[in-house]
Amino acid sequence: MSAFDTPIDRRGTDSIKWGKYAGRDVLPLWVADMDFAAPPAVIDTLHRRIEHGVFGYGGPWPSLTESVLAHLEGEYSWKIEPEWIVWLPGLVTGLNVACRAVDGEVLTATPIYPPFLSAPHFSGRKLNRAELACADNGWRFDQNTLNSALTAETKLFLLCHPHNPVGRCWSRAELLDLAAFAEANDLIVCSDEIHCGLILDADKRHIPFASLSPEAAKRSITLMAPSKTFNIPGLGCAFAVIPDAKLRHRFERAMAGIVPHVNVLGLAACEAAYRDSGDWHHELIAYLRANRDLVLAAVNREKGVKMKPVEATYLAWIDVRELGLAKPAEHFEAHGLGLSDGADFGAPGWLRLNFGCPRSTLEAALKRFSNACRAT
Repeated sequence: MSAFDTPIDRRGTDSIKWGKYAGRDVLPLWVADMDFAAPPAVIDTLHRRIEHGVFGYGGPWPSLTESVLAHLEGEYSWKIEPEWIVWLPGLVTGLNVACRAVDGEVLTATPIYPPFLSAPHFSGRKLNRAELACADNGWRFDQNTLNSALTAETKLFLLCHPHNPVGRCWSRAELLDLAAFAEANDLIVCSDEIHCGLILDADKRHIPFASLSPEAAKRSITLMAPSKTFNIPGLGCAFAVIPDAKLRHRFERAMAGIVPHVNVLGLAACEAAYRDSGDWHHELIAYLRANRDLVLAAVNREKGVKMKPVEATYLAWIDVRELGLAKPAEHFEAHGLGLSDGADFGAPGWLRLNFGCPRSTLEAALKRFSNACRAT
């Protein structure tokens, strides 16, 4: 039996995920946090930090920075300099800061994680959208669609890599095409790589956009965090990697006076996650891979719904348009299953399912999914 099989009761706690349906018999498989305890090394580190008893203003220390550098080099063969790191209290903060730091219009590809759609608006930037192509062989960028969505005023491209919600791990060839597109059109690329530690396919590997070439690095803002991989999003710790000094200065200037320091517990957890949680991470990936396979088989058994294989993340992107539901998320909630509404991602008629949970929870959820599909 895996440690990930043990359910942890999150009802009646501070959990946004479980609190949404308080008092209702609805299994919440919506927001992207997992129902697993953090790695033991992270929990032990937090205990030690709390026992210290003083929680004054804090900042990164040398061994924390070294853990980030070692992690990026060890996992992705990406060597960075310490001064390239800008610490953030969350990755969504980084998206919003990037939109403020780069003058001009913003381009992204939909469907997409909702803050990609809201951050330009909050920053007073015009957002242009290019639809991802959903072909028989999976989701792809379409060069013609990208070119059509581009304007002369577009200066920033928001990339989700790996992609939330479609679950793609973009290949080197695809990333090189995007880098060439950015180079040809003088775009800054802000790459959200928060799910980079969640590659499920054994034959694939995450390639940081900025690691492609010196040219790509110069026009890149890479956003990363241990939060999704090690299930510590509530600790509020992320960072941007910005190799170009001028761009980094613009980013830091956009943060000034607005963005708070990172939580000291989040910083401590980050070091423990990257330095001491490798075995836990390997077990997690194997567990999520089996959950992924269970979801794929269950969804594609039902009439009127379908999904493509998930290469990365713990999120399934499900097409329910053939069911003809006016409000798909509400329909599934009425059958005891809370999913994310695709309309929030720019894709009405789709649903996102979070399979980062114990197998018993997932099996119960998939029974409810089947019942909901057959009740239309």
